[in-house]
Amino acid sequence: MSMQNPRDTYLAATVQTASPAQLLVMLCERLNLDMERAAEALRQGRPSDAHEPLLHAQEIVLELRASLKVDAWEGGPGLAAIYDFLHSQLIKANMGKDLKITESCLSLVAELRDTWRAAAMSLLQASA
Repeated sequence: MSMQNPRDTYLAATVQTASPAQLLVMLCERLNLDMERAAEALRQGRPSDAHEPLLHAQEIVLELRASLKVDAWEGGPGLAAIYDFLHSQLIKANMGKDLKITESCLSLVAELRDTWRAAAMSLLQASA
């Protein structure tokens, strides 16, 4: 019998019970965390430590892009273009271990995270 870490159990339960809006915010928060970790590693001259967070950030952006229903609303194509641009920049940042590109991506990701947080909060308030 394997015992699961209580933190992992809590996290799994949180993800399983989250609304789609909450899941989106969680992904954006993790994306932001990955970008912060990568930028900090590059600032400290540890480019090899930036690789995994930048790779994980790419995976999150691909998931966000894949789950986007572009035709569901008029802003869909614009958001798809942002995700596509961000993904290509993350690849460049990782290949070149480029702090400037990484920080630019971090800025964009922080804006996306804040926007999705505000949208999720609006949905929550509207349903209350």
